Amino acid sequence: MSIRVVVADDQDLVRIGLVMILGAQPGIEVIGEAADGIQALEVCTRLRPDVLLVDIRMPGLDGIEVTRRLAGPQVTDPMAVVVITTFDVDEYLLGALRAGARGFLLKDAGPDLLVQAVHAAANGDALIAPNVTRRLLASLLDRAPERPTQPIDPLTEREEEVLALLARGRTNAEIAAELFIGLSTVKSHVASLMAKLGVRNRVEIAMWAYRAKRV
Repeated sequence: MSIRVVVADDQDLVRIGLVMILGAQPGIEVIGEAADGIQALEVCTRLRPDVLLVDIRMPGLDGIEVTRRLAGPQVTDPMAVVVITTFDVDEYLLGALRAGARGFLLKDAGPDLLVQAVHAAANGDALIAPNVTRRLLASLLDRAPERPTQPIDPLTEREEEVLALLARGRTNAEIAAELFIGLSTVKSHVASLMAKLGVRNRVEIAMWAYRAKRV
């Protein structure tokens, strides 16, 4: 089945370009568009896409608020959201991730990374543009330099391997290929890591790994 995507961006040329790129990909179907944040909420509530690709700076509601309302911690059935922006600003990145985004890309990332981010979000992964990943982790660690809490239960050898690869930015599919295990097995290990470490998402797993010097 195709991944159903809604694209939200207030710049017509950018939105049209994103729609054309994604619409040309096998396995992806663009089912809706929005030119502002309020319209994005309405379209996504009505169509329930698999992935929302949303710009940060939009009239009505910005992309972070849209993300919070569709994918935030209080949302019962969160949507997969990928945030895309022209502005390489740490506050935007942190705000988007805290709001529940599963991906963060700059608009100059290129078509390949855009498509990867959509597939990753649809599969429950989080993809952050490689040029900002390490800076993001450094920024987060600077703001929260305390020692990491110990796992509720010791990590298994395989969980340690998954932890190290996840912290280096690998997707579930890449981890599965590198460790020669099934995708469902990787997802089980990631879920176990979140439970044992007391964290909510893959970014927090990576933060824990860096604090604990596992990578």
